[in-house]
Amino acid sequence: MALNFNTKPGLVAYLTCGDPDLRTTQEIALAAIDAGASVIELGVPFSDPVADGPVIQRASERALRQHTTLSDVLDLAAAIRKQRANAGLIVFSYLNPILRFGLERFCAAARKAGVDGALVTDLPIEEAGEYVRLMRQQALATVFLAAPTSTDERLKRIASLSTGFVYALSRTGVTGAQKNLTGDARELVTRLRRFTKLPIAVGFGISTPQQVAEIAEFADAAVVGSAIVHLAENTAPSGAPLAVGDFVRSLRRRAHGSANPA
Repeated sequence: MALNFNTKPGLVAYLTCGDPDLRTTQEIALAAIDAGASVIELGVPFSDPVADGPVIQRASERALRQHTTLSDVLDLAAAIRKQRANAGLIVFSYLNPILRFGLERFCAAARKAGVDGALVTDLPIEEAGEYVRLMRQQALATVFLAAPTSTDERLKRIASLSTGFVYALSRTGVTGAQKNLTGDARELVTRLRRFTKLPIAVGFGISTPQQVAEIAEFADAAVVGSAIVHLAENTAPSGAPLAVGDFVRSLRRRAHGSANPA
């Protein structure tokens, strides 16, 4: 699998696939990879994205108007994989599109497309047994979310089912930029370290170079989503790949300047 954060801290970039169209999403993904993103999360648009704030909700609505489907996202992943063989690629989805596609069929198609794994945002660990089994059969990573409100027992279970990396939520609530990080993220990562040696990526609300630099002090990677989607929303499609590439480069530069002062 290509999920690694050999250059610390890693950067995970979320994109809503099909916003504004699949061709532009592909170009943005390639630009983000070339700018230093360790992993691309390919977001599957969904009609009821309850974990997402207004920026990604709007992006999902636009992508659905383009009739973007899970099948389209897998085709997109295959196209990206052909062009960037070593990129980390994760399908980021709610459970409903996967169930409609067919769970076993999804796992096989994801493997064929060349993705490294998936993160299903609303799949609780208590109901994830069949999903994990089928993903393991295809040697695909199962990335799960860990929240600041999770008990230690639940964190242990999340860690045991996760492969690739663990996604630690910086706060409760929905996605969207925040001005300042709370102490919840650092505490959560510290707790997770007791149960796993996997890399830990911190997301939800990470939007500035300063925040990425802060996360670099205690986690393996930062996840940036709404800020990238917002940038793409407010840039002409022809200019979005360049704009996102420059933004990702700025995040990397600041973070590495903090982590490696020499």
